[in-house]
Formats: sequence, structure tokens, C-alpha cells
Amino acid sequence: MINIPKAKIGIVAVSRDCFPESLSVNRRKALVEAYKAKYDEADIYECPVCIVESEIHMVQALEDVKKAGCNAIVVYLGNFGPEISETLLAKHFEGPAMYIAAAEESQNDLSDGRGDAYCGMLNASYNLKLRNVKAYIPEYPVGTAAECADMIHEFVPIVRATVGLSKLKIISFGPRPLNFLACNAPIKQLYNLNVEIEENSELDLFEAFNKHADDSRIPEVVKDMENELGEGNKKPEVLAKLAQYELTLLDWVEAHKGYREYVCIAGKCWPAFQTQFGFVPCYVNSRLTGRGIPVSCEVDIYGALSEFIGTCVSDDAVTLLDINNSVPDDMYEEAIKGKFDYSHTDTFMGFHCGNTCSSKLAACSMKYQKIMARSLPVEVTNGTLEGDIIPGDITFYRLQSTADGILRAYVAQGEVLPVATQSFGGIGVFAIPEMGRFYRHVLIEKNYPHHGAVAFGHYGKALYEVFKYIGVCTEEIGFNQPKGMLYKTENPFA
Repeated sequence: MINIPKAKIGIVAVSRDCFPESLSVNRRKALVEAYKAKYDEADIYECPVCIVESEIHMVQALEDVKKAGCNAIVVYLGNFGPEISETLLAKHFEGPAMYIAAAEESQNDLSDGRGDAYCGMLNASYNLKLRNVKAYIPEYPVGTAAECADMIHEFVPIVRATVGLSKLKIISFGPRPLNFLACNAPIKQLYNLNVEIEENSELDLFEAFNKHADDSRIPEVVKDMENELGEGNKKPEVLAKLAQYELTLLDWVEAHKGYREYVCIAGKCWPAFQTQFGFVPCYVNSRLTGRGIPVSCEVDIYGALSEFIGTCVSDDAVTLLDINNSVPDDMYEEAIKGKFDYSHTDTFMGFHCGNTCSSKLAACSMKYQKIMARSLPVEVTNGTLEGDIIPGDITFYRLQSTADGILRAYVAQGEVLPVATQSFGGIGVFAIPEMGRFYRHVLIEKNYPHHGAVAFGHYGKALYEVFKYIGVCTEEIGFNQPKGMLYKTENPFA
């Protein structure tokens, strides 16, 4: 995927001066060996300068990991650890930090070989709080070399997402369509997340599009589109305009991202777009999102932000869908009941006009946009990508600012069922355990808009940690609670 950071994590071991330094040295070495044996060794860098016992060592270690190009650090307590120096590592490092601790190895070496890092982690967390320093601490942060290696690997997607947000610009083209207040949210929280935003007029985009009318690169992009669509190329007459639009967006990104490294787009797609541009942008949006440059529909700024986070976490394409319609009774009875362990209210259909990339569709066709064609000439609604979404595991999620500026999020894992939708657009039959209750007591109760981001796989654990790390209060992170675990607003007698 392009447009997302690659994690490079510096492993910095610390040691309390009244404990054997050799514990931290040997345990760091074992940790690095365990990680490289199982995962991509390019993800980590072993800081060899020193074992951090003092503030001077802390400065030396920070200079070393910075010189090595690390964008995240793991502070590894090989023994009890120096609570001041080890906390200052995270305070002065410009990037995400993680704290983990070494477990004791053997009952036969609990004298000079006992490190007490189990105890030291408590002091580390206390000092982090005292200094208001943000750090990621796993659910159970004490482990063997192999277990700590797994913890670091789980930190990698969190690094990609948090580093990506710190260097992200969202480019929007507005204003939002009429009756889409649901996608309107204050942008103040973007700045709190260190995300930049550039808001533009749809007229600015139209002017840039017209200037690309004779772009010499158009035939090459058309050929690429033809190869991607194959037999699904049902509207070849619109490909040149779509290629012109794709080049317009890509050139805009390069010209406007400024000092930021990563970009996503909140685009305008109707109602005037079709009549002026002469097509709908869905297919182009799908192509850019599929490469790692998310493009949301209906100027959904927080939707684009959510897509970018999911792209960083999954290192894969995501999509943005309407939480759209219920599954008809006869479809549930015929295709789901007795075949899958889901109640009817666990199921729903996720849909959008055609912004899901072709790699996430079982089959795809370039068509006209049926909803828009009900009130517009069909020929100006061409450009949507239709097909059933591939079956498999998914995570439905969203980060959102409320109207009064509170940052909220939700995460729910489920799957797309192998059930023919018999409908149009980019669409799938989704199943999420206890979706009916989640729909009522999270999506409705917390005033979320109809757009939800979809990552293709189960990434709930990483997304939850990302949302916590960037400052979403855990009480504001909704999830699909299992039976027997009541929501605060749920009637216990219902």
C-alpha cells in the first residue's frame, strides 16, 4: 500500500543500577532474536549504545534511535528499571512509545537472576501518569522473549496509524450535499489529533479537472482501467473522463499536501457533480482507496479519517459503506437461518454506490448509478463500480467528533456472508454478533452517521488500542457487547 508509513521500532533496554545490568543486556538480546526469528526484522532496531540507567544514557539512546530513523520505540524493562530515565524516553521521543517487561526465566535462578520487572512496570506506569506522558502498554505487558516479541508485532499497526495521523492532511471538496447533516462534524478534533485539513470548493475541483482535458497521461490510465475491469467494463465511453478525473485528484494531492506526508480525500459526488462533470466519481474513488489513498463520499471528513486509520492498521484496502438496509425475511430464512449462527437482527446490508475497490468485490461491473438515475439522465450517472463484496472477516468501525466536540469511536467485528445480495451497488450481507443491540445502543444512542468504515479482517484489537492511544476516552469507544452485558441505556426487562 502507498500513502501509509512503515514502522521502524527502536528497542531500548533499561536497567536499575542496583540490579545486574547483564539481565537487561541478555534479555534484550533474546527479545531481538525472538522477534527476528518470527517477524520482519526490518521492523525493529536494537539500540546498542547503552542500557539506560541514567538521564545521560536516556539522551544517548534517543539520539541513537533518531539517527537510525526509528519512528517508534519500545522501552524494555529487562529488570526493575529506572523509573525517571525510562519515563523520559517516551516524554522526549517524537513518536509512539510502548512499555513491556521481562518475565523471570527459571525457578533455578531467582537470586542474581531475578529482575523484578513485574514490579518495575508498576512504577513505570505511575511515572508516565505523573508526567502526562502517553504510552502504549499491552493488556498483559510482562512476558518471555517470544511473548514480548508478539507484543511488539501487535504494536506495529498502532505505530503505522498514530505516525500516519501525525503527518496526515485531509483534502475536502464541498460543501456537503443537502440533507447530509449526518456527515457534518466539527473539525476542531482534527487539529487535536494533529491532522491538517484543507477545505476546497467543488468549483476549484471543476476548474482543475477542465485543465486536465488534454492530459497526455489519459490513454495510459484508460488502459489500466480496462485491464482492471475486464469483462466488467460496461461503460467504456466514460473511461477517458474518469481517467482525467483520477489524474486531477492525484495532481491536486501532490500540489497541496504541503509539508504533510500522507493524504486522504473527502470528496463531493452529487447532486451537481454529475451534471457538470458528466459522470459519477465512484470508480475513481475506489481505485485511489485501493492503493492507500482513501476517498470518502459526500464530503465525509471523519469517514475519510476513519478509512485512513483502517488502511494503516490493516496495511490493506478498506471501504466506506452505508449501514444501509435490513435483510429481507425470505432471504434470511432461505440463505442464512440454520446455515450460520446468526439471528435475523444480527444481519444487515452494507452498501454504497460503487466506491469499494475491485479487489474487495467477488466480481465487478462498471455501470450507471441507479439511485441518481431516478432523477437525472442516465448518461451522466455512469462511473459506479458494482458487485457483491467478497465473503470473509470484517471489522466495522468509525472515529467521529460529536456536534459538541467529543471524540467518539466504535469497533465491531463480524463477517460478510457468502449470500447473494440480489441488489445493486457495492454491497454485501453483513453479520455482526448482537448487531441489533449495537445498532440501537451505540449507533443510534451515540448519534453516529450512516457511514461506517470497513476493514477486511478482524482488526478490532488494534483499532481499539489506536483509539485509546490518540485520546478517545474508553467510555466513548463502543463495541458490540455480548449477551448478558447490558448497555447503560438498555432496558434490563426488554
